Amino acid sequence: MGPLVYVMGPSGAGKDSVMNRARALLTPEASVFFAHRYITRPADSGGENHVALTPAEFALRRERGLFAFDWQAHGNRYGIGCEIDIWRGSGLTVVVSGSREHFLAADGLDQDTHPVLITAPPQRLAERLAARGREDSGAATLRLGRGAAYEIADPRLVTIVNDGALEAAAQAFVSLLARLRHAPAARRRAGSAPAS
Repeated sequence: MGPLVYVMGPSGAGKDSVMNRARALLTPEASVFFAHRYITRPADSGGENHVALTPAEFALRRERGLFAFDWQAHGNRYGIGCEIDIWRGSGLTVVVSGSREHFLAADGLDQDTHPVLITAPPQRLAERLAARGREDSGAATLRLGRGAAYEIADPRLVTIVNDGALEAAAQAFVSLLARLRHAPAARRRAGSAPAS
């Protein structure tokens, strides 16, 4: 079973930017797949390259067991497709963009899940939310408040602070993926990857 790299962090932390840049830096030999999210949000709403579903389509997929896991946040439903189980079963490392609330509710998912927190100082988070213009100031404030409400105490957690050059944060993420690829499963489950 390949490792699951579960990325999470507050809105404005730059999770998508870090993952997209890391994806561009990886070679095919890295054997890493990045999973799309299925979201009840229009495809042209900006942000990540997600699979847009209507609430009815999302509900049907969920009812038919087509999500490995799903959650609700910011007025939308989010899902990760069950295709990740096939990818992991073939030995691939799978990266997903998740939710801290879901991670806590799912009790860490499984033994070969590696949580990664991408974060930034509060002022930087606020600046980025304002710059992307997806929410009004009230909604942005709610996002920031929600972001401060979840603390991950999992000993496996790796934290990447995305407060400087994007390249530095992306390289830290790529380094983590390389360590996981070369670490035996037993060592990965013991949480051998050090925090950044």
